[in-house]
Amino acid sequence: MSLQRRIQQLAESPPDEFTEEHYELFAEFKEELNRGEARAAEKVDGQWRVNHWVKHGILLGFKLGHVENFSAGARLPFYDKHTYPPKLISIEDGVRIVPGGSSIRDGCYIGRGVTCMPPMFVNVGAYVDDDTMIDSHALVGSCAQVGKRVHISAAAQIGGVLEPVGAMPVIIEDDVLIGGNCGVYEGAIVGERAVLAAGTILTGGTPVYDLVRDEVYRRLANSPLKIPPGAVVVPGSRAITSGKGAELGLSVYTPIIVKYRDEKTDASVRLEEFLR
Repeated sequence: MSLQRRIQQLAESPPDEFTEEHYELFAEFKEELNRGEARAAEKVDGQWRVNHWVKHGILLGFKLGHVENFSAGARLPFYDKHTYPPKLISIEDGVRIVPGGSSIRDGCYIGRGVTCMPPMFVNVGAYVDDDTMIDSHALVGSCAQVGKRVHISAAAQIGGVLEPVGAMPVIIEDDVLIGGNCGVYEGAIVGERAVLAAGTILTGGTPVYDLVRDEVYRRLANSPLKIPPGAVVVPGSRAITSGKGAELGLSVYTPIIVKYRDEKTDASVRLEEFLR
């Protein structure tokens, strides 16, 4: 029986007590997460799809786990499920982790050439592809999928979506620049080579106005919010046109696409290559 089917069966009908066989099955599953062979979402025929069984397996790890002491001395206490200890990374993995308090949870994939600036955090189920930089105070949430050569700037939040199981996790495609203090949540997809200016927030409930193509992008019932490839998105606002908000001259936040990447944009983001 395949790993997928065994995980699904255990998740659907968990026993009153877990046996050593169950823990071995979960360890096998977690190794596939660590190798990037099991992913919470993947692109098939040009479209992203959720792998429900992977999310079920990650949630299973919390049921299987008991709280264990991971403290680094009396003054640095840490207690977490024993199924999700800190990820073991060796020099042979080709990952650069700068000293200063970063944490990567076991059960996620970290590609070669990834740079982790302190302090940052990568949660279980995340996939971070080669040559990506995760800057200080940045978060890569559970099940978030991050492509190659992405720059996640300081204090940016890449929200993960573990539950509900059927929901699309946040997707950041290749060569995207996420500016400082940005937030990407609720399964939003940021297309390859897009740029989010500092302070841009993307959520499923906030429409994005494309001034170049005269389009408005929204989350639909069967589709997450999608930022087109190469879009340059900045924080903006739109006026309230009715009711008390209009009387008071109020506006609400909205992201705005002001241009698409050109040579000038490429030159400004190319500077980061010297930091790798």
